[in-house]
Amino acid sequence: MHSNRYTLMYAAAISVLTAVILAFLSESLKPAQQANIALDKQINILRSVRITDAKPDQVRALFQERVRKVVVNSQGEELAGQDPDAIVLKDEVNKPAAERKLPLYIYTGDDGRKYYIIPTYGVGLWGPIWGYVALEDDFNTVYGATFDHKGETPGLGAEIAEAEFQAQFRGKKIMSESNTFVSVRVVKPTDKTDFGDEHRVDGISGGTITSRGTDAMLKNCIEPYLAYFGKQKQSLTPAGE
Repeated sequence: MHSNRYTLMYAAAISVLTAVILAFLSESLKPAQQANIALDKQINILRSVRITDAKPDQVRALFQERVRKVVVNSQGEELAGQDPDAIVLKDEVNKPAAERKLPLYIYTGDDGRKYYIIPTYGVGLWGPIWGYVALEDDFNTVYGATFDHKGETPGLGAEIAEAEFQAQFRGKKIMSESNTFVSVRVVKPTDKTDFGDEHRVDGISGGTITSRGTDAMLKNCIEPYLAYFGKQKQSLTPAGE
């Protein structure tokens, strides 16, 4: 029979060996994990411009050929030397708008039209929610949107990740006729509001807190880009108009 000392030394050796193996596997798999995370992000960005059936290689090619990545600030300036993929959005959204770095993805379609894709991040009932909202080149009309979550309730708040909910955003407006920011509002169908149908989508039945979180997320994440969009709109307006 082995002594207690032998047993302890054997257990310690096994523990150390296991830790070394796990650390090695973790480090060796890290590049693949990071590549998968980047691919998932690219897939979701492209979904916001209604590209939903591309295979992984097609996604990478489209992103390389069609997407321009920039970082802007709330004064409408592009920030040189900044990588939008390196920005931790959940940290930025908690800062005052004037201090944020704002990642933006600009997709150019087959016809040359540009779509401006805004990353969004907020809080639902049980945890974080996030997504991407693509605006047309009038900087007002939503072309498409995609959302996801970490732990919302299936059949309730988790419905933000379903195509039926996301399809409501197409064609909605973020600006009023008087050119003031309204956002796209997520409200109950029975709620009376002082903004028109062009600014509202139906909230999720039974998912009130997630709906409110999505509503707040959109307003908080879209509004800081308005100065940049205003400058872009001016640069695209022919002289004399």
